[in-house]
Amino acid sequence: MGNKIKRFFKKISIKRTTVLALVFIFMGCILVRRLFDLQIIQGEDYINKFQTRTTKNRVLKSTRGNILDRNGEIIASNVLSYSLTFEDNGTYNTTREKNLTLNGIAYQVLKILKKNGDSLSNSFHIYIDENGQYAFDVDEGFTLNRFKADIYGHPLIDDLTEEEKNATAADMVAFLGGSKSGGFSIVLEGDNAYTEEELSSHGLPSQLTKEEILEIAIIRYELNTNSYKKYMPVTIATNVSEESVAAIMENKTSFQGIEVVDDSIRKYVDEESMGPILGYTGKASAEELESLRKQNPDYSSDTIIGKAGLEQYMELTLQGTDGHETVSVDNLGKVLKIDENTRVAPIAGNDVQITIDTDWQSGIYEILKQRVAGILLSKIEASKTFDFEGIKNASQIRIPIYDVYNALVENSVIDINKFQNENASDIEKNLYAKFQQKQQQVFDIIDSRLTGDNPPAYKDEDVQIQAYLSYICNDMLRDTLKIIKSDAVNTSDDTYKAWVTDESISLKDYLTYATSQNWIDISKISPEGEYLDSAEVYRSLTDYIIDYLKTDTGFSKLLYKYMLQEDTISGQELCLVLYEQGILSKDDGMYESLASGSMGAYDFMVSKISTLEIEPAQLALEPCSASAVLVDVHTGKVLACVTYPGYDNNRLTNNMDTDYYTKLALDESSPFFNKATQQTTAPGSTFKLVSTIAGMMEGVIDDSTYFDCTGSFDYVTPPINCWNTYGHGALDIRSAIEQSCNYYFSMIGFQLGKVGDNQFSENQSLSKLKEYASLLGLDQKSGIELSEATPQVSNQYAVPSYIGQGTNLYTTVGLARYAAALANSGTVFQLSLLDNVKDASGQTLQTYDPVVLNNLTEIPQNVWDDIHDGMYRVVQTHNQFNGLGMAVSGKTGTAEVDYYHPNHGLFIGYAPSTDPKYAISVRIANGYTSGNACLIANDIFKYIFELADKESIITGMASSDTSDVSND
Repeated sequence: MGNKIKRFFKKISIKRTTVLALVFIFMGCILVRRLFDLQIIQGEDYINKFQTRTTKNRVLKSTRGNILDRNGEIIASNVLSYSLTFEDNGTYNTTREKNLTLNGIAYQVLKILKKNGDSLSNSFHIYIDENGQYAFDVDEGFTLNRFKADIYGHPLIDDLTEEEKNATAADMVAFLGGSKSGGFSIVLEGDNAYTEEELSSHGLPSQLTKEEILEIAIIRYELNTNSYKKYMPVTIATNVSEESVAAIMENKTSFQGIEVVDDSIRKYVDEESMGPILGYTGKASAEELESLRKQNPDYSSDTIIGKAGLEQYMELTLQGTDGHETVSVDNLGKVLKIDENTRVAPIAGNDVQITIDTDWQSGIYEILKQRVAGILLSKIEASKTFDFEGIKNASQIRIPIYDVYNALVENSVIDINKFQNENASDIEKNLYAKFQQKQQQVFDIIDSRLTGDNPPAYKDEDVQIQAYLSYICNDMLRDTLKIIKSDAVNTSDDTYKAWVTDESISLKDYLTYATSQNWIDISKISPEGEYLDSAEVYRSLTDYIIDYLKTDTGFSKLLYKYMLQEDTISGQELCLVLYEQGILSKDDGMYESLASGSMGAYDFMVSKISTLEIEPAQLALEPCSASAVLVDVHTGKVLACVTYPGYDNNRLTNNMDTDYYTKLALDESSPFFNKATQQTTAPGSTFKLVSTIAGMMEGVIDDSTYFDCTGSFDYVTPPINCWNTYGHGALDIRSAIEQSCNYYFSMIGFQLGKVGDNQFSENQSLSKLKEYASLLGLDQKSGIELSEATPQVSNQYAVPSYIGQGTNLYTTVGLARYAAALANSGTVFQLSLLDNVKDASGQTLQTYDPVVLNNLTEIPQNVWDDIHDGMYRVVQTHNQFNGLGMAVSGKTGTAEVDYYHPNHGLFIGYAPSTDPKYAISVRIANGYTSGNACLIANDIFKYIFELADKESIITGMASSDTSDVSND
């Protein structure tokens, strides 16, 4: 049988080549079959899958609309620039590989940006403070809680856990940098730590600095906000330099997902006076996006929006509409083809023309600065302290030169934290050495007061120690750190009263008691928290206080203040630091004289304030601010709305200069607080024209009513003194306005409150005052399209209220509307900054016509005649307006503050007297007298009516003429 099989195979034997040929033919058939299957049968399906994987929708950024002033000058526009976008378009085998790749790209890009002076653009609320620690850039409240909810991935603030709510900035950076859910594994420790090989292969160093960790976390967080749209890029840097662009393009293949895109940045007119009006732009926060998307759902997560001023108010008008197109890309994200058929062009935002005259705005700003500096200079004296006990009224307050020196430190004109830097000058190092000695001495005292036996009662301490203890308890523990829980403190408690009112116990006694009463939030100072008894809590608290004070700049400033008072350091040393830190130039011709001692520090500071090289706002003494508003009396359009100090909004838009922002936010002159629209004070005697209308309309006075001013109105208790203590004698209403007689207008208030023959109703008098103030719009906001404080018509102290005291509180812009209504005989406008809106082609889309709030036709002409004549006489009696060259009308006002602060000076008016065009209001907070406000108004009238050469008005120097007169 076996032989038969062998003979069979011998008969069918085939050559080896034939076998190979058959094998190849068989394999070829399989290959052809497979190709037929791929290309013919499944070809369409694979093509669709391929196209889906390599095409994406690309956003075409629109441009923001321009803002123009009343003369058509562009004051906010767009400048072409480059931006960097980051897109997670990679594929990864593991989450670890993904984190290493994205972190490595972020790190390498950050190095390039930093090398070329560029930075990230973000609205992240964590930064590294002056002590090198992570800190929040916003206070406790909605914004911070919303930020925390976003970081921890919660749609609602209420979803935050207790631990998340109490998370510090360092806790949040650790969360983002870690490997827990929501973290980006920037820094891993223990068995899970990255190896040197992993780090090196992804371009990461073995150690990251705090700043690098934070910035990588910011990029990863921004990228993560688009995780639901993987191929949607996020903008990580704007206005990137050409050097950075070149470096990134050279390494494009290493930076998967990084794109350089054409963009635009916002550019404003170079004018600090316009900053508070225009505001600035920045990346939208989560809550801003939520609000805007309700009105326009097309806002993307990296949209740049208006953050303040008109940029914010007109956001929906100025914001353009992004376009889009479909592009084909390779696996590295490189664009291979643009599908022109899918392109939808972006639409530019609309242009907004406003009513502000930029030249007038700028000129008035300089006038305010010069005048405030002049007042400040006139009050500085060569002394260490000022004795308030030796004066009779606030006009006699003087400013010791030592307060001026200290202001350089207190308001951070000088950066004391630079004193300890390695590259600090010899003067700075010497100051720091003295500071360290003083600091140790004070810490020893504080330690003894907190831990020693039987420390002195607060009232038995000297003034300096009291200042330190008050700072610890109030500024640090209560206000800044919220360790003392204000809402938990029982203010009726005897121990609390002993500390706050009687000052009969020590700080140790108070804090020990506060601890036992659970007034201390121990979670902020000790992780053990609830497991500690009251004695352990107090020990933790005292340790925390000393540690915190070592790096607390506010407390350090307090130490420098007393070092200055004790002459441990000198005014000359602090003045020299102005040069060492680049605030002043050593080429000014005064450095050598100051350094050699041939020029004293007093003369030096007076000179620098005089030349405005050191401005009043930098010193934040009183006065340091002012405001003025100019209104068209026939339309209510605002032609100038000036607050001094202002700010440079070019440094806040686009890539925000965070150091500059922080400096503004902490500046004691409060540049972000618009003195024209947000500051409210008593109106002083400017309010007496409301009283005039109330008295005449209610019939308690008429044109022929005379009251005999004796110098003191004693129908009420305490008596109200007239500024002319000798008395004006018999006056009618026109003379009463001219002389600003307190007696006359107090009598109006008293008469309006009379019930029967011998009774006076406070409520009735106040009710009548409110009625007429309301007719003039003084109980409502002015309507201006900026953040504005709500005014208050006085609701207490009826008779004093009729002379502008009581609880009357008004803004400068509100007083400007009031002045316009007086000028035009009773038409009360809603004030406005807006003129028209046009599209990019110049077609008018909307015009803003005057809006009348009230028309006081019920007030007879003789009342207006009395007011107009009285206001004309006021100006004639004030020599500040001598030689003006135009008839103007107005009313002065001096608003009293208290014993320790100078009065506010005010003026309202209009010009020309016979045919009014413009109404004006001026206020100098703590400006001593209304005469100083008159000087500002005089300068403004000269400027806008061109009654003098501009160079004679805007001199660039502190004004040499000031006024000590307040005839009101």
